[in-house]
Amino acid sequence: MDISYVADGKKFNLRVCAVIVSGERILAMHDDRSPYYYLPGGRIMLGETAEEAVLREVKEELEIDARIVRPLWLCQSFFNEDVDRLDYHELCFYFLIDVSDTGLFDKGDRFTLRERRHTHDFEWLEFARLKDEYFYPVFMKKEIFGLPEDLTLITERE
Repeated sequence: MDISYVADGKKFNLRVCAVIVSGERILAMHDDRSPYYYLPGGRIMLGETAEEAVLREVKEELEIDARIVRPLWLCQSFFNEDVDRLDYHELCFYFLIDVSDTGLFDKGDRFTLRERRHTHDFEWLEFARLKDEYFYPVFMKKEIFGLPEDLTLITERE
């Protein structure tokens, strides 16, 4: 069971997101319901750790077995969601994910994968492009530039 509930017309989510970078690019996605880009990830299940959840979500959405490098951020957000129009209170754990040796880079700059419920379109977005894109979470449009250089290199090995 996902740790998410609706009460009084508002929704609480406990989520994880995978931050997958290659040089100065981040892997973003959107689906057939969402007009904006967002990061791979999803809700944590009751009894599941955040680490287990992010690896499960990466496996489900990207069809790869990845590795957590380290946690990056814990963010509390309040927003009105564009798709279901509910007011959200969300806690999200962001993890830097190593996808080397998974074949992900062989898929190209844009690719589509079909999950059991949705089709997901993935794209490698240049960090500089984020400020002009319809992209969530908004804080990342600035914070992505604060990653130490060695962390942006770890996800793609020669």
